[in-house]
Amino acid sequence: MATVGRNIAAPLLFLNLVMYFIVLGFASWCINRYINGQTDHPSMGGNGATGFFLTFAIMAAVVGIVSKFAGGYHIRSWRSDSLAEAGSSSLIAWALTALAFGFACKHINIGGWRGWRLRILEAFIIILTFTQLLYVLLLHAGVVSSRYGPGYRDADYGIRAPGDESLPKAGPAVAGSRV
Repeated sequence: MATVGRNIAAPLLFLNLVMYFIVLGFASWCINRYINGQTDHPSMGGNGATGFFLTFAIMAAVVGIVSKFAGGYHIRSWRSDSLAEAGSSSLIAWALTALAFGFACKHINIGGWRGWRLRILEAFIIILTFTQLLYVLLLHAGVVSSRYGPGYRDADYGIRAPGDESLPKAGPAVAGSRV
């Protein structure tokens, strides 16, 4: 079994998990202040893109955390059947993080007063966009070479030997019966 991709993906998975939890904490605090109308708080601030940015940041964090659980199972088993689950969930998490990245860029571009919590949240979303993309690429590196991990075509388990076809359970088929 290939361990090159596994040895690189495991620490990256843990790093992304911790960063998604930090984003969830900051986004939760900020969205609570935003909903309560307390944007004049010294560490909050904001502009017209704040509501959209916070919504997508919290959504990306929740989906990212859930995808890391599927990724942890895949890192543990490191087979092509768990790759489909981990790969698809991490791709969705990356897509939502990329949307939050776009709103973070718009949030920075509009300007105005943004508190330190919003600026940290923007920074974490920007960093997570690239580390999550690297994680998705590492998960799918087995498609390029089996040295880096399981690919979608690896099927070295569950395959029968030639001439090992199983017989029907009920015996030979009866003529004229439809199943």
